[in-house]
Parts: sequence; structure tokens; C-alpha cells
Amino acid sequence: MRVTFTDQAIEKLERDSEGYMKLHYDIEDCGCVVNGVTQLVNDSAQGDFNMTLESNFRPVLIQKQYKVFFDKEMKIDFLPKHQCFMLKSDSEIINPRMRYINKG
Repeated sequence: MRVTFTDQAIEKLERDSEGYMKLHYDIEDCGCVVNGVTQLVNDSAQGDFNMTLESNFRPVLIQKQYKVFFDKEMKIDFLPKHQCFMLKSDSEIINPRMRYINKG
């Protein structure tokens, strides 16, 4: 699996260059695991994120049990108008307004 960051996304994220970059599949208060929401998280701790995805920016971690909800090739873009990120692939938009959380 691979994640490609657009130039705009890299520019927005490069100030937070320390820590672990994670795609967190959040299922809290979603009712069902299939209704989870992906968030982009920069965190000082690896935690239970046990799978590393290749990237053109920094390695990205996910939790292996949620890899089924991600595509083989994904792209993260930054949307300046909405001040958020978008996670997409060639076949779908996984999260059109992905939240970024900096815990680092």
C-alpha cells in the first residue's frame, strides 16, 4: 500500500515533521466498524499502529486490522478553501474533508 501526498499537503504538513504520521480509522461513536471515519494524525507515540505504508513524504502508519478500508494506492491533498485534507484513490473519495490532528 502507498500514499502520495500532493505538494499542497506536504507544504501544510512539513512544519510538523517529528513524530509518527498516521491514518487513523476512527470508529468511536460510529455505531459500526463499517461507518468509521479516517483522520490524519501526527503523534509522538506509535501506539498500536502496526503497519507502515510507503509515501513520497513520510512513512504513514495504519492499524493492520483496518487495512480493508483503505485502497492500495491513495492520495492525500490539502483543500485550502476548507482548511482540511482529502483522502482519495482512483476508485473513490475515502474522506472528502479529512481532519488533521497534531498530537506531536
